Amino acid sequence: MKTELNYINFSYQTGSGKEYNIPLSYQLFGKDLFSAPVIMVNHALTGNSEVAGEKGWWKKLIGENQVIDTNRYTVLCFNIPGNGYDDFFIDSYKDFTTADIAGIFLKGLELLNIKKLHVLIGGSLGGGIGWEMLAKNPGLAGIFIPIACDFKTHDWLHAQCLVQKFLLNQEEEPLQKARIHAMLCYRTPESLNGRFKNRYSKEKQRLESEDWLVYHGNALNERFSLMSYKLMNHLLMNINADELKLKSITSRIYIISVDTDLFFPAAEMRMCYQKLKERKADVFYHEIQSIHGHDAFLMEYEQLNTIIKNIL
Repeated sequence: MKTELNYINFSYQTGSGKEYNIPLSYQLFGKDLFSAPVIMVNHALTGNSEVAGEKGWWKKLIGENQVIDTNRYTVLCFNIPGNGYDDFFIDSYKDFTTADIAGIFLKGLELLNIKKLHVLIGGSLGGGIGWEMLAKNPGLAGIFIPIACDFKTHDWLHAQCLVQKFLLNQEEEPLQKARIHAMLCYRTPESLNGRFKNRYSKEKQRLESEDWLVYHGNALNERFSLMSYKLMNHLLMNINADELKLKSITSRIYIISVDTDLFFPAAEMRMCYQKLKERKADVFYHEIQSIHGHDAFLMEYEQLNTIIKNIL
């Protein structure tokens, strides 16, 4: 299984007219490129290209003898430029939109000489980038699996990203504050209340739930940069695939939502499905049942694996 970081370097002009030299990094897992069908994974907001292997953030889905079996497929994942995993950062994050990241990924595929993907899959922001990619290249993938995401940022999500933006511009512990707020969007009241049950830590003189939130804030601060978080939040705030072009997508589309998602509500996902279904026959809808909200696509593996196994 290949896990080293690879690079493609090229010049890219953003939609805002700015020229950037992009060191697009990626990882490959499983079969050698061009020896098997290619499954491309787009990572989420604080994710990276390491989707499989010992430290893989989706290793319960992708790996040897897993549902996405690296004995059968070539798995490709690009790092969103500026996520910092490859030590590349973007100062002027407002120069980029989600459509630009889609354009960069498409350029990467072109330079790798990958003309067709067997599957394009992404969760949250990664799925949003997937929608933008297919709006630009409708024939790119045989199957598209967007998980816990929509083809555009609706008002509710935009509002949450706006709060994130305010918190990230604070002088004192901006990343920790933003992460604590984000965790409350990724989970649900039922999830937190059921897990912590108002237990109080005498040792730390605070609720266990508060301790858990502080831990997540500090943990992200240690492994993620403020500059990267600002970029990722900006991208999440600006998913806007051209709705008129979605009907031209040739992929079979399998939309997967979470019934308790507070970020991309299931009701919005069902509306997305209904809109596409009016114009396209091979669109399908699945819903994960969970008390855990948006993060369920990283937690409810039994349900997710069953859905994706049936798709593949």
